[in-house]
Amino acid sequence: MKAIVMAQPGGSEVIEYVSFPTPTPDAGQVLVEVSAAGVNFMDIGARQGSVWRDVPNPKRLGVEGAGRVLSVGEGVKGISPGQRVAWVYVPGSYSEKIVCAASSLVTIPEGIDDRTAASVMMQGLTASHFTSDFYSVQPGDIALVHAASGGLGLLLTQMIKLKGGHVIGRVSSPDKIAIAKQSGADHVIVDTEGNFAEEVIRLSGGQGVHVVYDGSGPKTFQGSLDSLRISGTFCWFGPVLGAPGPLELMSLPKSIKIGYATFMDHVRTPELLRKHSAKLFDMILAGQLDIRIGAQYPLADAAKAHLDMESRSTTGKLLLIPSQS
Repeated sequence: MKAIVMAQPGGSEVIEYVSFPTPTPDAGQVLVEVSAAGVNFMDIGARQGSVWRDVPNPKRLGVEGAGRVLSVGEGVKGISPGQRVAWVYVPGSYSEKIVCAASSLVTIPEGIDDRTAASVMMQGLTASHFTSDFYSVQPGDIALVHAASGGLGLLLTQMIKLKGGHVIGRVSSPDKIAIAKQSGADHVIVDTEGNFAEEVIRLSGGQGVHVVYDGSGPKTFQGSLDSLRISGTFCWFGPVLGAPGPLELMSLPKSIKIGYATFMDHVRTPELLRKHSAKLFDMILAGQLDIRIGAQYPLADAAKAHLDMESRSTTGKLLLIPSQS
């Protein structure tokens, strides 16, 4: 079997397409043939060395995907060979086959294909967490969504609209306006320099927004602060692009609330993983969520997928397809 590994931190050139023996599942584990693996900024952070620093090199990349069960280890119940399953945090998912704990898997319902399931796990569960546990969006709330044409931004926009909120989306180029609006954004701002706050204030009736979702790095941090209304909430995420630096707590304006949000708090137990994943699948089956796959690459082209994501030229979800390699 083939998998994507990195021998040392660095640019896309450190990515290698390597052969490995097919693993055998131990007790409580499942062997899965991977149909699709999701590409995330987390993977780029691992490759660059900003995350997974405690994992020795060489290491396999990827954390998210979907596929079909090949075999199960002793003691596994509720999962059997032939079932289609998906997962959200299994390191080494850029692979033709993967062994993981049975508790990390959710079953994919009929009516949802593997590529859609792989596309919604990380970003769908993240959007669910951001719009419920971290900040419970209420009817009439106004949200600022950065990178509104990306996979997460599109899902955030749709979930906010389903809850009765309004969305001001920020994108990096005019060609991304249409896709952001197709997912429900009420207004879209084109900006690459972090000069958006004045327009956000105007579009929110002079008051500012109730919540900002910002994973765009330090360049947008001050503008996001300035875009909030009194007692607004700042949802900060995405450390791969860099942190804003030290904060003086008493310098924060307008009695705002700010925090670093991580999706793993949303699915911290297998029961919560199954519950929230099932809700996402139900929303897709009901036609409430449109999962947009922006690009698909052979597994062997993982380096190109990383380069394309880093260039900020992509929209929607990026997938690696082992069968195309």
